[in-house]
Amino acid sequence: MHPRLHAVLAEPRVSPAPSRLWRDWAVIAVLTPAMLVEGALRPDLPWRVGCVVVALALLPTILWRRTRPLAMVVIAFGGTTVAPFVLPGDPCQLFTASFLVLLVYALLRWGSGRDAVIGSFFVVAKVTAAGVVGSIDGGELVAGFAVMFAAATLGVAIRFRAAARLRELDRVKLLERERLARDLHDTVAHHVSAMAIRAQAGIAVSASQPHAAVEALRTIEAEASRALAEMRAMVRVLRHDQPADREPHPQVADIGRLAGQFRTGPNVEVNLRGDLNDLAPGVGSALYRLAQESVTNARRHARHATRIEVSVAADDTSVRLRVSDDGEAGAAGPTGSPGFGLTGMKERADLLGGTCQAGPNPDRGWTVTAVLPRQGVGA
Repeated sequence: MHPRLHAVLAEPRVSPAPSRLWRDWAVIAVLTPAMLVEGALRPDLPWRVGCVVVALALLPTILWRRTRPLAMVVIAFGGTTVAPFVLPGDPCQLFTASFLVLLVYALLRWGSGRDAVIGSFFVVAKVTAAGVVGSIDGGELVAGFAVMFAAATLGVAIRFRAAARLRELDRVKLLERERLARDLHDTVAHHVSAMAIRAQAGIAVSASQPHAAVEALRTIEAEASRALAEMRAMVRVLRHDQPADREPHPQVADIGRLAGQFRTGPNVEVNLRGDLNDLAPGVGSALYRLAQESVTNARRHARHATRIEVSVAADDTSVRLRVSDDGEAGAAGPTGSPGFGLTGMKERADLLGGTCQAGPNPDRGWTVTAVLPRQGVGA
């Protein structure tokens, strides 16, 4: 089987397909009296009663054209193909029977690839039979094929347009989930890590320095309060009925606060150089999160580290972040596969058109380096 034909036959049905809508009933409500009026007023119909009865009998196929498109096409076009050979006199052509075009559109819009191939056979058979029995001339035969082809093309176009829109929505949802995951890791996980470090320090000195243990509990309480506030802010944003938190996101200038945030552990030194005033808000926020995560990782993993250096340098086109510690070589890096923190850092930099790299220093410690464009080209 040809690969393209196999791909067409393997195309699944669009699901979920909407069932009967009020528009379907409106179409039936309009066409029913229109068929009766046409049957009563057109003198050229060979057998008025038979033509109107057949049209009215096929009209309900509109109601199931989305959920059972192939069955409705088979019933409608099969019935209109057989009718000229059963009814006495010349074949009748009701103008109001043009609703069959809706079935062709629905077949390509909602049906599977196999349904489309089989249903197209019945459509072609109907139009061809009308030309064979002489109910339409050559020009009308070409026009009939053109109308059916246009309806089918419109159905295919809207089908793939809707599929593309769904794929775009899924992509946006995935990006939003990744952003939320990064924010959770960069904010809440940061505070939880600080609480774990302080708890370990408090346990270690509780026997010899009870006041240090009390100080550790106070720090844990403060970090827990900040984590809870940030969690509530995120939940407030996710709720449709709650206003979002309008507080500005941390920017590059807030990196300086990391120097005095920790009372124990390695000393954090921050050095900001260059023009950092007109950075894009997303770039400034990303730099702060990258620095915060890097400092947290260094405090958590860098054994025997005494100093963590945070350096931010900006030039005319980009801004460079460097976070380095003097712990034991390779100790600050995660063992095995990279954790969510390092992965999220690389994703955050990539979304802004920058890069983020992390690795051990030649002598001691671990270094994280990120380079972002000033205006976030990738965003």
